[in-house]
Amino acid sequence: MLTTNIQKSIRHSYQNLQHQLDNFVPRRAQNYLVAEIAKTLCGQYHKSTRMMVAEAGTGIGKSLSYLMASIPVAVQNNRKIVISTATVALQEQLLHKDLPLYRRITDQNFSFVIAKGRQRYCCAEKLAVACGADGGQMAMFESKPKKSDIEQLDKMYRSLASGKWSGDRDSWSTPIDDAIWQSVVSEKHSCNSSLPAHRQCPFAKARSELDKNDVIIANHSLVMADAELGGGVILPEPENTLFIFDEAHHLPQVARDHASAAASLKGVTAWLERLNQAASKLSGLADEKRVGRFRNELQDAIQQLIPLLSEVNTYCSSLPFEEKVCRFEHGDLPEWLELQAKTLKQLSQKGAQAAGKIADLISERLKDGEIAARLAEPALAELGFYIQRFDNLAAVWRLMAVVQKDKGAPLARWIEKSPEREDDHVVSVAPLEVGWQLDQQLWSRCVGAILVSATMRALNSFSFFCHQAGISQKEQDGVQFLALASPFDYQTQGELIVPKMNNEPQAPQFTDELCEKMLDFIAEGKSNLVLFASYWQMNKVADNLKGKFALKGWHLQVQGETSRSEILNKHKTLTQCGKTSILFGTGSFSEGLDLPGALLENLIITKIPFAVPTSPIEQAHAEYVESKGGNAFMQITVPEASKKLIQSAGRLLRKEQDSGKLYILDRRIVTKRYGKSLLDSLPPFKITII
Repeated sequence: MLTTNIQKSIRHSYQNLQHQLDNFVPRRAQNYLVAEIAKTLCGQYHKSTRMMVAEAGTGIGKSLSYLMASIPVAVQNNRKIVISTATVALQEQLLHKDLPLYRRITDQNFSFVIAKGRQRYCCAEKLAVACGADGGQMAMFESKPKKSDIEQLDKMYRSLASGKWSGDRDSWSTPIDDAIWQSVVSEKHSCNSSLPAHRQCPFAKARSELDKNDVIIANHSLVMADAELGGGVILPEPENTLFIFDEAHHLPQVARDHASAAASLKGVTAWLERLNQAASKLSGLADEKRVGRFRNELQDAIQQLIPLLSEVNTYCSSLPFEEKVCRFEHGDLPEWLELQAKTLKQLSQKGAQAAGKIADLISERLKDGEIAARLAEPALAELGFYIQRFDNLAAVWRLMAVVQKDKGAPLARWIEKSPEREDDHVVSVAPLEVGWQLDQQLWSRCVGAILVSATMRALNSFSFFCHQAGISQKEQDGVQFLALASPFDYQTQGELIVPKMNNEPQAPQFTDELCEKMLDFIAEGKSNLVLFASYWQMNKVADNLKGKFALKGWHLQVQGETSRSEILNKHKTLTQCGKTSILFGTGSFSEGLDLPGALLENLIITKIPFAVPTSPIEQAHAEYVESKGGNAFMQITVPEASKKLIQSAGRLLRKEQDSGKLYILDRRIVTKRYGKSLLDSLPPFKITII
């Protein structure tokens, strides 16, 4: 219920916000968003479904809106808030800017913390062993570490022991090489908080801090990882949590990635053979009377898996491959492979369970003081390595063995020729639709959920996102929908120009035409961003124009040539000096790139960002839609392109005083029937078609 106290708290914080921010301009859209979120979370619209899907255009101030609306509701009802983002940049903005600002303007007493996955923390015990402390050895390294690596590990160990470092990889002052980090990273099988030595381990300490805080900043991947574990394992239990998903349009893809699995065939047999050889040595650290059965089960599973996987690998060589991929239409496996999948599922599950039991028995002896940590820790770390791979193998064959149902989308299943090993194959499985899983794991369990983004709609409709995310649009189901336009005056601040082009992007001559005409579209003395659909085309145009730009005194930077931060810093310097700065980028530069004011006054989009359905998942999804009598291009490709085009166009105006021009060099936006829908879904710029 939206109580008087909650209403007063929200008004109080909004009034204080005006005094905290210079040049603060009250915005009706922001007020409305705050009010609607608060009403939704308090059950004013629907007693049990406290859920909203909101599109809030650039400049509304959505992060402060959901903080002002949700925190009083959570604190006064003794609930937790999990704010989930898709990017590190937004996490850092919330942690260092938005939440500290909100804390200054509110009368609510609350605490906040950032949550990270276990892989971002080191294990104190493994670090001690890796750097040779306490008589530990460096046998855990696959190859001999360099002197500089040993020195870095020693420095990390001393910093952790003295309390100067938390064990968080991201907070270490210099980059840590992946190979070195993997030798000390915390992982669930060997770094167990139930063991006395691990209760003060970095991850265990960080996890205990989550329980003490009211607001937890996470990312979509961590939320889905927790959901896969049943919920409430890493993050608070959904039943006591209000979820805020910012950049929510990414959530369905992250959910799909978590529900997918892949494993090689020859590569798997290599580590299975190593585990088979090590099984007796590892089991020797556990109670002999109890471990014998599990050691036998493990070795029995391995000895059956190795020849069977080799047989499947040989079988795969005879399959029909196109571009090194063999996709099974409608997810239907050949009869022989279907039978082997069921056997492989049973054997991989048996092996994973047996390896897990051996690790549990070693942990028990360590916990009871019957075995030295210097013996148990390396063994548990080694077992953890194998258990993780066994779990993945079991997931692959469990999904491969699933019997396809008449209703609902099938699984996408395919075999790829391994890029790493000759005569090896990678088996992959992925769900086409994950909405039902999101509903089961999150929407039907959580207290409330707010999903926000600047691009929640495709072609001016929420339907595409709701289908992907498993959210009902039926009025009786109670989900609230809100679309708030940006406060910018697009008609006077920006102009969208569709110039005359002789070729459409699919024509072979299009790249040459870009090279010929690009100089006409660059704004001299200003900052320019040119977005390409492919690295190949971007690099070809860059190679052609570098010399011509240099002759004019223009400065070109191309994505991938140096780090993103280095490119943006140089771009900022050039802009401040009044130079012509030109950035060439691809898809990752079309989202999350914030270049306000003079940092971007001219944006050029070379092509409507249609995804080419080359991946097996995309092909399978299109096949499924067509099998149901639908049109995959209009139902999948065009809506996806609409979202990406809106994101790309959103780079131009970031603040209310910004202005600039947007060129779209793809004439299909005015010549094709679907073009009008794409154009209508963009911000309402003044439009000039040449």
